Amino acid sequence: MEKHITKHDYRVTRVERQQLNNHNSFLVFFTGLSGSGKSTLANALEEKLHEEKVHTYVLDGDNVRRGINKNLGFSPEDRSENNRRIGEIAKLFIDAGLVVLAAFVAPYKKDRKFIRKTVNSDNFVEVFVNTSLEECERRDVKGLYKKARAGEIKNMTGISAPYEPPENPDVEVSHLNTIEEAVELIYDAIKAKLELK
Repeated sequence: MEKHITKHDYRVTRVERQQLNNHNSFLVFFTGLSGSGKSTLANALEEKLHEEKVHTYVLDGDNVRRGINKNLGFSPEDRSENNRRIGEIAKLFIDAGLVVLAAFVAPYKKDRKFIRKTVNSDNFVEVFVNTSLEECERRDVKGLYKKARAGEIKNMTGISAPYEPPENPDVEVSHLNTIEEAVELIYDAIKAKLELK
């Protein structure tokens, strides 16, 4: 089938889209346990970037699983496919000239490494939301941990499925940081990356 697929090149380039937007495009990838605060931070960072006139889009695990990835479960294979698709979607948004904020558990190092490779390492900023399992369970915003402990949910990351923390994230924040502090730490890390050369 691949031999019947032709890559089309278009006249408007990524560089031209970035120039129109007046900033670079790249992926800020939030990883951490369920309930760690990834989506909250992505949302707060997007608000700050919006105030700075930065063109953004948030890809959130739950929202993506309601649409393009709704056919996937939570087996290791499906989790990897979920993340593969996220990488490909992020790559398109980066080409469109946007700063992509992706909030996903992404428990496996190999999958995060694959996303980094897909979008190109220069376009990837990894944010580890290092909130402890105890704190995530205390919050249990979706009731998932309670169900996992009761055996109602299989393959729950942190309970019956592993989470492999990043070894050298670009930014690390935790529940000990306020939302404002965490956003400032992330913003400081990406500020120079936003500027057009």
